[in-house]
Amino acid sequence: MLNKIKDIYSESIQIQISASSLLTRNIVRGAENIVDCLLRNNKIIVCGHGRSYANAQFFVANLLNRYELQRPSFPSVLLSLEGAIGSSILFDEDSNNIYQRQFNAIAQAGDLLVIFSPLGNEEAILNIIRCALTKEVHVIALTGTKNDHIKGFLTDNDIEISVPAIKESRILENHLFIINSICELIDYKLFSHT
Repeated sequence: MLNKIKDIYSESIQIQISASSLLTRNIVRGAENIVDCLLRNNKIIVCGHGRSYANAQFFVANLLNRYELQRPSFPSVLLSLEGAIGSSILFDEDSNNIYQRQFNAIAQAGDLLVIFSPLGNEEAILNIIRCALTKEVHVIALTGTKNDHIKGFLTDNDIEISVPAIKESRILENHLFIINSICELIDYKLFSHT
């Protein structure tokens, strides 16, 4: 087991090193797009499916509450899978359409959709990206190497941050690092003068 944990660390570190040269521009662009959205008084809509739902929750918690700085809350909404909302929608809708009713009720032109799709083939996520296109809502997509499905839906105005990994666990942990980085950049951009 000692060798196994060393292998896990090594794999994670190698992905981080590779990501640091491949993803930094898009991470900065993503943070800038979020700042621009907030300064326009629009909101951030966040969606994660499956195990990515936890990262989506964490990101919204950082936006609504705080990351490291005490600061005002940022308008952000998590498309929910939980409780009465999730169960009532699933009762009436196909599970691949679970987010559409929520999204259509709150999304306005100029808002920004942040999606977490480690495998790139989650039908529920692809459907919500289709909805975003019709609402003039730009997308920031956090994906992994297997992302060909999503690439076909994104426009030039959208941003993909694609972790150079195939294994879902490594992608998820890198998405968490990216969330933290984006939140730190947002705070830096908006509050570094204080």
